[in-house]
Amino acid sequence: MAEIIDGAKIAAEIFDELGTRVDALTAKGTTPTLAAILVGEDPASAMYVRMKRRDARKKAGVESILHHMPERTEPDDLEDVIDGLNADPSVHGILLQIPLPKHLDEDHFLRRIDPSKDVDGLHPFNQGLLMQGRPRFVSATPNGVKEMLVRSEIPIEGQHVVVVGRSVLVGRPLSVLLSNKAEGGNATVTLCHTRTRDISHYTRQADILVVAAGQPKFVGPDDVSEGTVVIDVGTTVMPDGTYLGDVDFEAVSQKARAISPVPGGVGPMTRVMLISNTVLAAERAAARA
Repeated sequence: MAEIIDGAKIAAEIFDELGTRVDALTAKGTTPTLAAILVGEDPASAMYVRMKRRDARKKAGVESILHHMPERTEPDDLEDVIDGLNADPSVHGILLQIPLPKHLDEDHFLRRIDPSKDVDGLHPFNQGLLMQGRPRFVSATPNGVKEMLVRSEIPIEGQHVVVVGRSVLVGRPLSVLLSNKAEGGNATVTLCHTRTRDISHYTRQADILVVAAGQPKFVGPDDVSEGTVVIDVGTTVMPDGTYLGDVDFEAVSQKARAISPVPGGVGPMTRVMLISNTVLAAERAAARA
């Protein structure tokens, strides 16, 4: 039976570390502040924002403010909110919850955020720095996956990492992060996707397999080799309210060396790394003051 990589436990350790850094900032007159923008009434988005704001306040002492805008928000109105937060020195991080309603261009509004406040790491400037091997803000989920591996003392350097999923939120930045010449990197990475032929051929070669396919139980026991480390990024809410990952947990855990569960794996790590980026942004702002 595989070792369980407990994302909730690791996240709690990081929150404790962040609390010390927040106390140091507060003592010098800076209160780290995260501004979240939620457009519309999508239940999943509302839940994610609520959990992120709760964690910011209760677990790290980071102030959180919410701009909840109606579904039919006009582009000019959303631009005004983002511009106002960019100009507000008391706001250190801006989270634009996506997906946005279909009439709003996500790329346009993500680019509108000041890169120095882009704690989600989705601005092209920050993604470009990651590509150059000198990241400023790394997207929360990829960074969370890396921290899970590092803090679980799972070697990354020299390992063959196979990532399933090529999204700009997870797969692409993670493949770069783990292959960069840096601590917690230096892996050989294969990036697979929906057009990859015979995907099991690649997943069975993995020392570390990260699955972000967005399809419940996409990876089964025949898709992994004995002793693989498996990180399950996917979360699908089923009609009965239960959660399923992209990995068949019960079956794969019989072959894997270590595996992350759903829930309680990557989810808590995503939230804590977003807060970590906010604290980092506040520290940098205080240093410039």
